[in-house]
Amino acid sequence: MRPCSTVMHLLLRCMRGCGRHSRSRMPRRLRQPASYIKLIFKSLYFNSLTNSEVVLDCILEPVFWAVEVVTRWFGMVFVFLVVALTSSVVFIAYFCLLPLVLHTYSPGWMMWHICYGHWNLVMIVFHYFKATNTPPGYPPKMKNEVPFVSFCKKCVIPKPARSHHCGICKTCILKMDHHCPWLNNCVGHYNHRYFFSFCLFLTLGCMYCSISGRNLFIDAYNAIDEISQPPYTYKDRMFHKSVIYMWVLTSTVSVALGALTLWHAVLITRGETSIERHINNKEAKRLAKRGKVYRNPFSYGILNNWKVFFGVEKRSHWLTRVLLPSGHTPYGDGLTWDIYPLKKDMMPV
Repeated sequence: MRPCSTVMHLLLRCMRGCGRHSRSRMPRRLRQPASYIKLIFKSLYFNSLTNSEVVLDCILEPVFWAVEVVTRWFGMVFVFLVVALTSSVVFIAYFCLLPLVLHTYSPGWMMWHICYGHWNLVMIVFHYFKATNTPPGYPPKMKNEVPFVSFCKKCVIPKPARSHHCGICKTCILKMDHHCPWLNNCVGHYNHRYFFSFCLFLTLGCMYCSISGRNLFIDAYNAIDEISQPPYTYKDRMFHKSVIYMWVLTSTVSVALGALTLWHAVLITRGETSIERHINNKEAKRLAKRGKVYRNPFSYGILNNWKVFFGVEKRSHWLTRVLLPSGHTPYGDGLTWDIYPLKKDMMPV
């Protein structure tokens, strides 16, 4: 029998089989057309690659598209909000709290507040500026320049290990963690450290303002009904309202951003990004069914993961590269990840 005849024979058998199940439901003359339509419909979606995740992605595609458009167009708005809210807290600290510190605190506490507050502010401003203005890193366009492990169907370029496509930036990103609307930028290989340091020092700054301003907030909150009446002046009312605004804002941000910072700290400890966390979980479950244990190939141990992330090569770098502003580039080029072929502590503490 010829191949074409074989295919036609199989189609006829399928149509006859479908017709047997529907004899009692429709007239004889409609059975064959209905079976043919049903067969065509099944051929449109049935293949070996179709699963629940593919179907869910197709259903949610309009939602993803809307989120991408909103994030892309409102990126500058989010950046403006970060700058405006941070500037408002700094303004209140300088014009409301600093004069109070200079008049009421002892010299030792006064020097502590001035030194710590300004150091924290410099670290926040530096890392936010670098995180927003540093490109995350993009893979080369030419195939012979990339040690690729897969191919991006959207960019139509080879993808190195740990690279992923960003639907908002419309390009692939080296060691992509996520697209951050508050930075209006992707977090990738070259600005991941800036992003985490910004979150860390902003959390510390908000906690500092919340803790140090707690007593002032309680006094201002208890006097909220009295400040609208004499002998309180307009300046007194603005002072109390500013203290309440600053404490509520910094306390809220310290909790929310602190949780995000803690989550990223856990990821850094494990040597993975936010995207890789989901991929590794799925891979671990898949291998667990086969009785195997999945190990992250990009993890070099807890201490080394932090050293690689911060670029620490010697002990002094914990001060010069972590606790002070530093614009040094990360390890490697984001294309290969054989920094430590042997997974042991190979750098001095």
